[in-house]
This record gives sequence, structure tokens and C-alpha cells, in this order.
Amino acid sequence: MSQHDEKISKDLFEPASLDSSKSEEINKPSLNYWQDAWLRVRKNKAAIVSIVVLFFLTILSLVGPYLNDYDYSQQNAKHSNLPPKVEAFENISWLPFDGTLTKKNGEVYDAYELKGADDAYYWFGTDSLGRDIFTRVWKGTQVSLYIALLAAVIDMIIGVAYGAISGYFGGRVDTIMQRIIEILVGIPNLVVVILMIIILEPGILSITIALTITGWVGMARVVRGQVLKYKNQEFVLASRTLGAGHAKIITKHLMPNLVGVIIINTMFTIPSAIFFEAFLSFIGLGLKPPLASLGTLIDDGFKSLVLYPYQMIFPAIVISTIMICFNMIADGLRDALDPKMRD
Repeated sequence: MSQHDEKISKDLFEPASLDSSKSEEINKPSLNYWQDAWLRVRKNKAAIVSIVVLFFLTILSLVGPYLNDYDYSQQNAKHSNLPPKVEAFENISWLPFDGTLTKKNGEVYDAYELKGADDAYYWFGTDSLGRDIFTRVWKGTQVSLYIALLAAVIDMIIGVAYGAISGYFGGRVDTIMQRIIEILVGIPNLVVVILMIIILEPGILSITIALTITGWVGMARVVRGQVLKYKNQEFVLASRTLGAGHAKIITKHLMPNLVGVIIINTMFTIPSAIFFEAFLSFIGLGLKPPLASLGTLIDDGFKSLVLYPYQMIFPAIVISTIMICFNMIADGLRDALDPKMRD
């Protein structure tokens, strides 16, 4: 008998038994808002890789200046403009860590031997004053990450509070507070920084004050818009009916619904603040020597880009990596926390 002629027993088609008591049984564990968001972030490989890379760069910024015997402000004119040289890789010709430079005619020479620095090893090379670029890069990374943390704190404290109060009370309060924001938006950040430098001196303090004056405006507008959307919904009206005060409604009922938007906008603000500091340092309005930031290092390297490109390449790679990582993390958080971005 062929396979097609084989008869199928009717016993195989018995109806399945249904238990109505188990129709609403939950077979999958329930997840809260943050557990669900974390599962979505984990699916975003770019965000996870960015978190790991950013964590690694943060650790290097803390321990990097102490990994060798050179201080970030230590000058040695005899060792100026030396190329990168790493002890473990100096004999590998195809890696740029052998301490050699190339002349315009194509001749390759050992810069360390020429300057009598055979026993020295500068992993990222030295600048025009003989300072170790490796130490200065990680010292500058500390400044950039400080600016990033500062921008996040300002957004979380000033921007969120200002926007929530403006949107919640509305009316004349909202009108006055929004006119103040419009005045601040009309003043460019660069003008504020220049005014701070005239009053104070170029440095971290003037950048901090400039960010404190205008850096929170974008967050305040976003939070205000979200509060206007939520403040007349049923859960807020119910809380007000039960006698809850304004502070409790804002902190206990409105803020938990704004956390996702706040985190997303904060993560997008951080790379903008890092670039702002680097831009100020690049045009000479940043830190004063011998303090280092990634912007000042890029500025110094740009001046000798043709002869010694490594002086600009290393800080440029670090600041680009930091900004890309923050943007990738912000994209991942937006996809995870914004309900409109969900599938």
C-alpha cells in the first residue's frame, strides 16, 4: 500500500478539551515599565556596544593619566614632537607605534634616536612642548565627561522643574515664564560665554555658568509640552479631587509619566554639550594652559596637522567616539522608552 492510499484513523481528530478556568491564566511573567524598556534596549546591539565603549572610556579617563610616568602639564622641550612609540609594538613595522617619521622626500627616520630619547616611550607621542599626549588626552576626556555630566544635571534640575511648573500652572505664570525662555533663546550661547570670560576668565567656571544660563531651555520646553498634555487627564483630576496638592501632583503623578522623555532628551543634550565645550576650546575660549580638554588638544594638533597628524588624530578619535556612543545610546533609549517607537 502506498503512502497516499494509507487510511488515517478518525481517533486522531478528537476535539481538544478546553478548560474555561485557565482561559485568563498568565503564562508569561509580567514586566514593569523599566523591565520592558531594558529588554528593548538589549535588543539594540548598537546601544549595548556604545554603553560598553563609553564605560571603557570613562575608566580610561580616570586611570589613564596614571598609567605612565608623565604628568599632563610636564614639559620636556628636548622630546618635542615625538611620534607614538609603544614598547610592545615598536618592532611591528606596519603599526604606527615604532617612533619613526617620514620626511617630505619619503625618507623614514627614527625621531627618538635623533633627539636622544631612545629609552623613552610616548604611547600617543608628544606635542610641540614635549608633553605626553596620552596623558593629556585622558585628562581632556575627564573635562568632556564633566561637561556631559554637568549638562545632564542642569537639564534634570533646572529644565525639568522650570518646564513642569510652567506647564502645570499655565495662565499668566506660563506666559511670563515662556517669555523669559524666549529671551534666553534669543541670546546665542557664544555671546553668553564671551560675557562670562570678560567678567571671569577662560576656563571650566565660565563654561559651567554659560551652560547653567541657557543649557536647560530645550528641556524646559519639552517638559512643558508634555505637562500640558497630561495635566487635564483623568488620573490628575482624580488626584486633585482627593485633595492632593500641586507639588504632590507634579512629583507623584506627572513626573513618572515624563521620565522617558526626560531621559531621551538628556541623552541627546549630552553630546551637544561636549561639542560646545570642544568648539569653545578650539576657538580659544575654553580652558587655559596647561589644563587640557579634547577641544584644546584638537586645536593644538590642527596647527601642526601636516607635519605631525597624530597630535590631532588621537583626541579627534576619542571625542568622536564619545559623541557617537551617546547618540547611539540616546537612539536606543528613545526606541525603548517612547511608546510611539514601539512595534
